[in-house]
Amino acid sequence: MASAQKIMIIRHGEKPQGAVPPYGVTVDGEQDVNSLLVAGWIRAGALAVLFSPSRGPLQNSELAPPQTVFAASDDGGKSSKRPEETVSIVAQKLKRQVDTAHSVGQEQQLATAAMSCDGIVLVGWEHKHIPLIANAILGNTSAPQKWPGERFDVVWVFDLDSTSGAYRFSQVCQLLLPGDSPEPIPVISN
Repeated sequence: MASAQKIMIIRHGEKPQGAVPPYGVTVDGEQDVNSLLVAGWIRAGALAVLFSPSRGPLQNSELAPPQTVFAASDDGGKSSKRPEETVSIVAQKLKRQVDTAHSVGQEQQLATAAMSCDGIVLVGWEHKHIPLIANAILGNTSAPQKWPGERFDVVWVFDLDSTSGAYRFSQVCQLLLPGDSPEPIPVISN
């Protein structure tokens, strides 16, 4: 039985395009192909304020400060660090730990873990696999089945309907950085 009131999923921040500039950098400023670009780190900082404003109300009433934060594991440095890097600043601001117990390929297990949490959940993941998490949460394919490679600027929101016990899906456009789109990711029917 689902108990998480709200699950919010974001794609990690901007990433390098191979071994050419601009390069990804770690939190310590070391060049790393598995880390965020500087623009991704800027987005990560802006996300901390989006999910937990220092002054005033949330920018969008469909969002909420998370009690639990998940990110895809980097598999001991073998995979991308970007999902954890992206949510780490939100987690630090809220004095939360980031749960990295699940790796890309374990989307069903991650969805089950997220749904079993109390309160509000935030997940940072790799874009190609986010629709799999959405399908597991919704129990259907009503969410977009492809997250566009150029989009870093959307929050997928799943709100638990206390009557039916099912989740409702919506999207919140972040509108944090120049170039962020005000349009949600379209659902393309086959």
